[in-house]
Amino acid sequence: MSGHSKWATTKHKKAANDAKRGKEFAKLIKNIEVAARTGGGDPSANPTLEDMIRKAKRASVPNDNIERARKRGSGEEAGGANWETIMYEGYGPNGVAMMIECLTDNRNRAATEVRMRMSKNGGNLAESGAVSYMFSRKGIVTVTKGELSEDDVLMAVLDAGAEEVNDLGEVFEVVSAPEDTQAVKAALEEAGMNIEEAGSDFRASLGAPLDVAGAKKIEKLIDALEESDDVQEVYTNMELSEEVLAALAEG
Repeated sequence: MSGHSKWATTKHKKAANDAKRGKEFAKLIKNIEVAARTGGGDPSANPTLEDMIRKAKRASVPNDNIERARKRGSGEEAGGANWETIMYEGYGPNGVAMMIECLTDNRNRAATEVRMRMSKNGGNLAESGAVSYMFSRKGIVTVTKGELSEDDVLMAVLDAGAEEVNDLGEVFEVVSAPEDTQAVKAALEEAGMNIEEAGSDFRASLGAPLDVAGAKKIEKLIDALEESDDVQEVYTNMELSEEVLAALAEG
């Protein structure tokens, strides 16, 4: 849902306080370590690592921290943790479907944290498969808008497997199948466009429209989940109108 993407963009701008920046840094560093461990420590030969490093640099993570995480992941330096990805499923207030992606070195702690934060904020965990059937993993590449039009972006990626282009305000978001992400990215670069981020996301096939009050409850729950060191990403099927997004942006 592009509404969710716009919400995430708005929320990112608001999350400028030091505590949240610290959490964000830790998550980005963890992603670099995992990418280096999975695909090797050379960014030119490991597109996922290259994308994670770009994302960390855009968030102003110090270069020293980025480099140490890359070396820990690739084994050039000791001290890398044995990270494990776990996906939890559940429902938030107003029946919003949620998928909570954890990257943890302690499965029991992650489960306890997620369950506690869900129940304290009007959500509840569900069995595996309860909501995941509504979601599909997608490749996402965002490009700086500048003087570009939606048609410019669409023409550049038409033959690279792009499924849709969304206008998110300051950036365009190109959605594709995960296996086409690198082809889409290459096509955009070839057209001279500035890539902001490339990665993957989960998108829901069925949206849950929310009013301002409902959106604020979900935002509170997501904030609580993201405060956990084990939680990397939270995906929902909430659908927000421009009016609701504007109200959330005002706080």
